[in-house]
Amino acid sequence: MTEDTDSCARRTHLFCTSKPLDWKKVNTHFEMLCSCLCKKTCNCIGEEILVLKHKMGRVQIEDFVAGYLGGAASVIVGHPLDTVKVRLQAGQGYGSAFNCILTIYRNESVAGFFKGMSFPLATIAIYNSVVFGVFSNAQRFISQYRNTSRRHPPDLIDVTFASMLAGSVSVGIGGPVDLVKIKLQIQTQCASSAENASIHHYQRTYKGPVHCVNCILRKEGLLGMYRGAGAMLLRDIPGYCLYFIPYIYLSEWLKLDRHTTPSVLSVWLAGGIAGAISWGTATPMDVIKSRLQADSLYNRKYRGVKDCIKQSYSNEGIQVFFRGITVNAIRGFPMSAAMFLTYELSLRALKTSKESN
Repeated sequence: MTEDTDSCARRTHLFCTSKPLDWKKVNTHFEMLCSCLCKKTCNCIGEEILVLKHKMGRVQIEDFVAGYLGGAASVIVGHPLDTVKVRLQAGQGYGSAFNCILTIYRNESVAGFFKGMSFPLATIAIYNSVVFGVFSNAQRFISQYRNTSRRHPPDLIDVTFASMLAGSVSVGIGGPVDLVKIKLQIQTQCASSAENASIHHYQRTYKGPVHCVNCILRKEGLLGMYRGAGAMLLRDIPGYCLYFIPYIYLSEWLKLDRHTTPSVLSVWLAGGIAGAISWGTATPMDVIKSRLQADSLYNRKYRGVKDCIKQSYSNEGIQVFFRGITVNAIRGFPMSAAMFLTYELSLRALKTSKESN
């Protein structure tokens, strides 16, 4: 304690032990003692916060902006194959990926591959902005806190924890976005039986993303927008670890000089490989997520993640969990390559502009 605090304590003790006891003076000095202690505590906490703030740095908005632009690029490049992937995983009667592509083109022309793209184009860009912003800032904060910020490439533990955090946060925005996207992508699938006819009729009533959101909110409320969120969480936490870790280490390995920034080719190649690895390994849980989210509002087939896994395995065998894995891996390469390339180039341009100003 400070000298003032010690003095207050001694005076309070003196008045408390004196006879006769002057309660008014005791109360006055006790209040002074409490005030001194509070002031000292607040000063200590303030100093700790300032030290931590200086050590951790500040949130860099450039990561969020670059992530937004990267997300928009990835949607444009990856949406056609994403439509094929969803139809294979949650639809019926398509067989192979090639047959699915032919069926979509024959029945819906080229526009069928871009069905439901307006909503993810507007929202997935925001989603990726959050994911990349959270990952980059979290990785930087963790490395500064652990005094590993000077390591090149970054420490594996730092990248892993930042990836897990990004995967956890992503579900908050990505769950509703994926739900609406899948509802719109799957609604034109022709019913193959009388049982599916009512589902087919209901699904065709989605006039667009806004109408789809209204239907879900009226039937299930806000919680209904997060159907399949549990499966998405199980997909994205390990998925983003297998997304950012390969990208960071591959881009470092592909650099010609360890003291320079990765070249455009290095970023494109590392991003594409990371995307193929991440989406390929995430396929089993992606199948479950797609099925839960494609499930009809009025004729539920699955009660949850566990029930969906059990029914899918019982009816279609182990191979059902790898349905669309080829499309996922192939789609993951150009989509992630475009995302990382746009992100890195945008980030460099933003930082250059900021430094020049």
